[in-house]
Amino acid sequence: MPDRLSKLAALLEADPADPFVLYGLAQEHAKQGTDDAHARAIEFYDRCIAADPAYHYAYYHKAMSQIALDDNAAAATTLRAGLVAARASGEHKAMSEISSLLDQIT
Repeated sequence: MPDRLSKLAALLEADPADPFVLYGLAQEHAKQGTDDAHARAIEFYDRCIAADPAYHYAYYHKAMSQIALDDNAAAATTLRAGLVAARASGEHKAMSEISSLLDQIT
């Protein structure tokens, strides 16, 4: 995993606003499963969403990290924002998955 993180970090240096790289870094951190790693993942998901607000699954996985940190209220807020983004793009599959997770935590 550190090898993937270092490769993604190098890609991020080349383009600090690349949503794909930001999402990849977030995913790698989230996979580690610790509270610190989830907190770091959330930072990268936030940067991904700022770079591309239509990156629907960043909302979903950010919420998953928030849930892992026992912050369901923040996760619900994230998921509602993700629903707005997915709806605006007509992404029905993303809407369904985000809605399902939101239903589970509210």
